Amino acid sequence: AHNLFCPTFNFQPTHHLITTLSNSVTMLTPESVLKKQATQAKVAADAIAQSAASKKQNSADKKAFFANAEKYAAEYAAAEKAEVDNRRKAKAEGGFYVPAEPKVALIIRIRGIIGVSPKAKKVMQLFRLRQIHNATLVRLNSATIRMLRLIEPYVTYGIPTRATIEKLVYKRGFGKIDKQRIPIADNSVIKEGLGQYGINCCADLIHEIVTVGPHFKQANNFLWPFKLSSPLGGFSAKTKLLHYLEGGEAGNRGEEINKMVKKML
Repeated sequence: AHNLFCPTFNFQPTHHLITTLSNSVTMLTPESVLKKQATQAKVAADAIAQSAASKKQNSADKKAFFANAEKYAAEYAAAEKAEVDNRRKAKAEGGFYVPAEPKVALIIRIRGIIGVSPKAKKVMQLFRLRQIHNATLVRLNSATIRMLRLIEPYVTYGIPTRATIEKLVYKRGFGKIDKQRIPIADNSVIKEGLGQYGINCCADLIHEIVTVGPHFKQANNFLWPFKLSSPLGGFSAKTKLLHYLEGGEAGNRGEEINKMVKKML
């Protein structure tokens, strides 16, 4: 009978109370977080747009570079054919064919700093030959030929072929951008340094140097002096200081410079 007067209690589980409270209260996101999310979304959208534009530009550049390379190859082939034809014509008529004077020379420094006269040191600085085994390209004229004669005991030089210039640019080519030495790993380096002169790829750069074009000075100055290795087999200590015509290494060696470069690449 005493059970009739016992009070009854209706208990709710604790987790049910917490769920009810959390549903009734809405959390507000801080304004700083919203700003950060908006900024990140904008940066991501800009990056995607920039990537798409860059891909499109690269594709267009690639087509233009291939077209330029084919045009230059045809030009080189036509020039070589014309030279052969002129030589054959001269021979058939009983005369001699005199080829055009070379326009560019390759200079390689083969001696260090000991015993170099001040005037020769200054000339080598002008030619950017500050270290042994450095090589630079120089436009040939009466002034540079006189300067070369002053430094003949310390350098060797000659007339490089187009193939030699190509190997130097592809294998040992570094560009100068903001006074820094940047490897020419792709055409973007050339475009950044020489794009204002219409030189956008390796083919343009090599063509400008081989033909000594109107922007030869800018193209040559963009190229950092080539740092070559010691020649395969080394120099002979007895003949290194002699002139090339006396069986030594120094001085003008004409087209034989190409064999020298091959040993030093």
